[in-house]
Amino acid sequence: MSSSGPKVSIGLPVYNGERFLAEAIDSTLAQTFTDFELIISDNGSTDRTQDICSRYAAQDARVRYVRSETNRGVSWNYRRAFETARGQYFRWAPADDKFHPESLGHCVAVLDAHQEVVLCYPLAVLINEAGAVTDHHSDGLDLRSPEVARRFYDAIRRNPLVTAIYGLIRTEALRQTAIMGGFPGSDITLLAELSLYGQFLEIPRPLFYRRMHRGSSSSMTTMESVQEFYDPKKKGRLCLYLWTHLFQHASGIRRAPLTLAKKTVLFGVLLRWVIGCRDQFGRELIDAAVKLVTRRATTPIRQGEGISKQADRHIQGKKI
Repeated sequence: MSSSGPKVSIGLPVYNGERFLAEAIDSTLAQTFTDFELIISDNGSTDRTQDICSRYAAQDARVRYVRSETNRGVSWNYRRAFETARGQYFRWAPADDKFHPESLGHCVAVLDAHQEVVLCYPLAVLINEAGAVTDHHSDGLDLRSPEVARRFYDAIRRNPLVTAIYGLIRTEALRQTAIMGGFPGSDITLLAELSLYGQFLEIPRPLFYRRMHRGSSSSMTTMESVQEFYDPKKKGRLCLYLWTHLFQHASGIRRAPLTLAKKTVLFGVLLRWVIGCRDQFGRELIDAAVKLVTRRATTPIRQGEGISKQADRHIQGKKI
């Protein structure tokens, strides 16, 4: 690590991750590329996470441990893990996954050699709770086109497991984005926004181990549970997944340092996406309306309060 700071910052957000945490930290500290800082952000864990993190911070000067007293959601924790990053490049490291020892070195070499690349990531190996390999995976986000509209179109259409979010990113570009929003799929909208700043390169080597287990967000079965996972303050609120993504994609285009002509083309790409998914957009509105009506119908009327007055109060208290 140089006197001016590390080359790479790695953010490890965690909440009650005692089961796989030590393994995840060990895989980061074992990287052959060593000029990095590891920022562990603990989101108010109530298990042994604090003890594990404190031990590593005491043993290795590259490790910084910060803790919140309450769980403020995965999105907030991902943002905090990034906020104090000092490196030229940044990577998120999940608390239950692992990296091959050469992963960081290969990614650094790509960004050093290709200024047009804003994010690079390796192929993924899917593992189970015991660490056994179950499959191999590619996000298919090798976006090398010099045309920003082509990259953006592919980014909003291809995101099967979103492993690319754990690639190495140029810190300067990431700071210009919305980073990670408090809504389901905010990693997808972040990748789409990053595609506006440069190319993505997929390293054709399996150097990332993605653990699929019952406690991961990918195992959640309802949109409401995923929304609470991202931001506990939104528990119980209706979630318009596609409409939220549409708004976020549009905001990302407006933020991007692009010419008006290129932004106009990008809004056209977004319109194509909406038209192609129009049935899903419409169905989402209908489902949300049904849920809202059902909630209103089952809300008990306060004594002395008319039905119309209570409906107004209920609607004003919800953000859709």
